[in-house]
Amino acid sequence: MFTGIIAAIGKVAKIEPQNGDWKVTIHTGKLDMSDVQLGDSIAANGICLTAISLSENSYVADVSGETLKVTTAGDWTVGTEVNLEKALRLQDRLGGHLVSGHVDGVGVVKAITQDGRSWRYDIEVPLELAKYIAAKGSICINGISLTVNQVKGCVFDVNIVPHTRQETTIKHLQAGTRINLEVDLLARYLERMMSAPQAPEKTNITSRFLAENGFK
Repeated sequence: MFTGIIAAIGKVAKIEPQNGDWKVTIHTGKLDMSDVQLGDSIAANGICLTAISLSENSYVADVSGETLKVTTAGDWTVGTEVNLEKALRLQDRLGGHLVSGHVDGVGVVKAITQDGRSWRYDIEVPLELAKYIAAKGSICINGISLTVNQVKGCVFDVNIVPHTRQETTIKHLQAGTRINLEVDLLARYLERMMSAPQAPEKTNITSRFLAENGFK
């Protein structure tokens, strides 16, 4: 689990194709790697990746073919900057919202406009994800926990304050850029609860009851 609070900007240092998937080396920038162990999770642009090799300032992770297909990882090249966050510890502050690192889909930046000292980003999402996004709810964009301003159909917008713009890769986004999206976990579970098959109601009508009342 993660919080969507970005700790550092990393950079893709090496990509090794591996029979349909990739092995990726990511330089970790200012991310503190002193407490990271093999097998730990580090989110890169909101994608939970398992560290299979470590150094003082980098880690190596396998990126499956499925991940390449359903996220923007397939767009990465050597030099691509990525938002990094280490996995949440129970004693950590939950500064953003609960994020799993499992990308739900890919959205597209439609427009970016100046809004006072911040920037307003209009994001278009796939139709199947739009129902999970609510005004003033939480959304994760490239690993960044953000609050939704408003929703109109399949388009929502968020405001990016100067600090977030400076400390994450969101400053590089342009109209047309594809982004990783993870919707709020609570919305996912609520939908499942509402749509799950219901247990049949208990009844006192049995085959014996029917026989005794003339039904054969």
